[in-house]
Amino acid sequence: MAAVEKRRPAVAPVAGFTDSGRPAVSRTPATAESEEDFLRQVGVTEMLRAALLKVLEARPEEPIAFLAHYFENMVLRSPANGGAGEPPGQLLLQQQRLGRALWHLRLAHHSQRTAFNNNVSVAYECLSAGGRKKPPGLDGRTYGELLRRICRDGEAPEGVVAPLLHKIQCRDHEAVPLDVFRAGTLTCFVLLEFVARAGALYQLLEDPTLAVADRRVGQAVLDTLEGALQASDAAAAPSRYLEAGSRLGPDSLALAMDRALGARRPGSPMTREEFLEKAAALFIAKVKPVA
Repeated sequence: MAAVEKRRPAVAPVAGFTDSGRPAVSRTPATAESEEDFLRQVGVTEMLRAALLKVLEARPEEPIAFLAHYFENMVLRSPANGGAGEPPGQLLLQQQRLGRALWHLRLAHHSQRTAFNNNVSVAYECLSAGGRKKPPGLDGRTYGELLRRICRDGEAPEGVVAPLLHKIQCRDHEAVPLDVFRAGTLTCFVLLEFVARAGALYQLLEDPTLAVADRRVGQAVLDTLEGALQASDAAAAPSRYLEAGSRLGPDSLALAMDRALGARRPGSPMTREEFLEKAAALFIAKVKPVA
């Protein structure tokens, strides 16, 4: 009997049915693996990894808000929003690209060199993307608008922005390479920090009752600052000019102020705007123009 007994086929497990009539398949370890593969294939794993790396680079005070802005910008620059589905009007599209580029540029301070350079490259790609009516590449007009936005958002004095842009911007129809883009954006961010430090210095000189500083003292401090900048390497990067300004010790400033007050010339007021413009002019004089 055993020899002629037919073996019964293995019975497959009966799948349960949901209310809709579809079979309900039980979860298995293989299913879990396929889910991980799915997340990896569609790029979610890499996307989350990149987002976490950005958080570690920027170390924001509010990480959740930072991630929300990060993913919002990812949606805006996705292919679904860049081709046939792009918003009507080239001006609107251009403003979106400028906003994304500025967002990336502000993710890390320029002193974080590696992170800042990475963000500069991403911003450059945002502005260089082509469209239905725009060939790929960055032109001088878009580059100049970005530099103006950086200075304007940083509340740089109006009398400072024009001389700086005259030295570092390109012609409207010129192609802007990545190294020029990096140098120009870095110069703008360093200028904003330089002006902020000059503003803090002016507060030390300002008469709180008159809201102005003595011109003799202000000019003496500016002369001391100019000497520190002149002593720095002429071929140094713009960020080195901040170091030169930081070397102004309290002793050298106090000596310059004492000499100025000891002069017999009558004093006249120097406003904050005048002081900042003159301090920024010292910085801009050291910036190399774009060839």
